[in-house]
Amino acid sequence: MSRSVLEALTSYTAMQCIPSDGCSLFLRVRASITLHEHLRGLEACTMSLDTQETQCQSVWVARASHRQQVGQQLQVYFGCFAVSVAQHLYVTLRTIPHFCGVQLDQKHLVEVTANNVSRVVSLPYSQELPCLCLEGWSATPDAVRIQICPFENDTEALEMLWDTVYYHPGSQTLSWEPTCPVSGHVSLCWRPGPGAGCRKLQRSSQLVHRRVQYPLVDTQPQLCLKFSTSWGSWVRCPFEQRRFPTPPTSRCTCVTGGSHSSLPANPHSRPARSLQPQVTPQPPLPLPSW
Repeated sequence: MSRSVLEALTSYTAMQCIPSDGCSLFLRVRASITLHEHLRGLEACTMSLDTQETQCQSVWVARASHRQQVGQQLQVYFGCFAVSVAQHLYVTLRTIPHFCGVQLDQKHLVEVTANNVSRVVSLPYSQELPCLCLEGWSATPDAVRIQICPFENDTEALEMLWDTVYYHPGSQTLSWEPTCPVSGHVSLCWRPGPGAGCRKLQRSSQLVHRRVQYPLVDTQPQLCLKFSTSWGSWVRCPFEQRRFPTPPTSRCTCVTGGSHSSLPANPHSRPARSLQPQVTPQPPLPLPSW
């Protein structure tokens, strides 16, 4: 039998996904042959160059019984050979019955990205956060995972971390809870006016772990929160726009030289450099009706 009976051998990686079992990688083998009166079938085998494990499949073809059928070309497809990522394979195609020298061989490396599996996937999300990431991997044992965080260097995404500041009028508690893992400090500060620097209040600094709370806080427009992390510093003034109810008799107690004095909470006032503002408890106020 002439060697030209076996014309071509093609192998490629494919992925098969079953809803109940997940996805698996397979090797597909295709052969181009010329019909011959002595050819009854084909055998394709894959051998792992790492483990020497061999898989074989046979496909039977109709014998060319008439002279006009001899020489016709035929495409033969084999079933799926189970493979794994980055596996080195040796693929062999032989005739049935096997004739000496009539054989095709090729080496195949299983890709990490299989052919014909690329597709667009839409994943819903509510906020652009620096810790929001995508992770993808092949459905094979010990597959390499690839992680991409598209917003980790996004300035607007970083700004959103400090917007989760809440005030509870009943307990007069000012709180903030990070939406992403953050390492740094949070402190109360006093800002005299728009655009001015915010002066940190003594003994108000807290390490950022989970939730940060400041109880018994008056809703002073100049009272702000300052966040300091490795990314930089941010200031949020939740009472600047008077979004929260302000007690009409709210006062702050100032300590100077061991004595106490009471000053009215004027929106345009600021404590002297030597004064330390502290918050005093106020009776809870009903929520507004709007």
